Amino acid sequence: MDLRKLTALAAAVLMTVSLAACGDSSSSKAANESKAESAAAESAVSAAEGSKDEQSAPSSEELARSGEVRDIPAADIVAEMTTGWNLGNTLDATSGTGVDTETGWGNPRVTKEMIDGIKAKGFDIIRIPVTWGNHVDASYSIDEAWLNRVQEIVNYAYDDGMYVIINSHHEEDWRIPDNAHIDESDKENARIWQQVAERFRDYGDHLVFEGLNEPRVKGSPEEWNGGTEEGRRCVDRMNKTFVDTVRATGGNNQNRLLLLTTYASSCVSKATKDVAMIEDKHLGFSIHAYTPYAFTYAPGESWELFTWDGSHDSEVRNMLYELKQRFVDAGYPVIITEYGAVNKNSNDAEVAKWATYYVSTAKKCGIPCVWWDNGYYFSGNELFGIYDRSSCTWFSDVVADAIIKAAAE
Repeated sequence: MDLRKLTALAAAVLMTVSLAACGDSSSSKAANESKAESAAAESAVSAAEGSKDEQSAPSSEELARSGEVRDIPAADIVAEMTTGWNLGNTLDATSGTGVDTETGWGNPRVTKEMIDGIKAKGFDIIRIPVTWGNHVDASYSIDEAWLNRVQEIVNYAYDDGMYVIINSHHEEDWRIPDNAHIDESDKENARIWQQVAERFRDYGDHLVFEGLNEPRVKGSPEEWNGGTEEGRRCVDRMNKTFVDTVRATGGNNQNRLLLLTTYASSCVSKATKDVAMIEDKHLGFSIHAYTPYAFTYAPGESWELFTWDGSHDSEVRNMLYELKQRFVDAGYPVIITEYGAVNKNSNDAEVAKWATYYVSTAKKCGIPCVWWDNGYYFSGNELFGIYDRSSCTWFSDVVADAIIKAAAE
């Protein structure tokens, strides 16, 4: 599909298209591709509508944004953030080809009104997961149409004054942290971040780069348990390559906040205690923490939790204070770039209680949290959705409001 031309002449048309997109029907992870198939069926109409509402690619002048990146510690930037939301299963989707992958996992095409709704609720951070590896050629050059579309969506949030986090998501098929694959993996890692950094070099410090999303060897016994020594050293190498590559592009990128991560972005001690800490005052860490798993996921086991009565508070508290001690107290701010709890038979009130405790405790540790929303609330695998992107309303006001309140108090 073509990209929308963002000119003043087309402003009225853009608003009309945005409203139409929010009226279409539609529905973290790529580990289970079955969820993509079930959700995609729900949004066939949305994808078809989205494919024809664009006319021409925006010019570089129309896409460009500029701003100041202050030469202040990363902790000072993170302290300005409150709470966030993920645009999950959209630009990180891997089904389909070209820019059509945006709707490949069942979510509607992103509109400005959709992002405005996130801001209006009170979220000031938006994380935009992006899969780049499906959009590169043999020399790892990113498809221009894809890069333009990513930038267009980034601008929706950036122009709203939000903090915007761009990452490199669902790249596990080529980004393999073991000795057999690391040389080629790191070559592609560097090439992708060089292009992304150059495209966004002039943006101000409300734009943040997150180098690696859950870097791990898929299917290995240690995949979610902190990895092996070999795997952790390979992740260290890719973290450093990410930082060196972005810094080398100059301009605002010399002082931009960059987020490193642990093996698999894990919060387990084995991963957090054995990750290299690069000397650079503009660095922080991205961590994922769906804690406790018995409540946040639906494992279908006898020990699964459906209610939150406070008896498992210590699991959340201990995890967060360990992150504070390991990273925050050492001068490396942490952003939990993924957390959330699935909808279990509309147990929104229980999820709201859990989210209130989680976010308020994280705030005491100086750690902002970004809810993983994959757009699925009624059907599909992993029902983390709280925002209905088709109508630009909330599946669960009670959960969203609990997050905003806990982060503000």
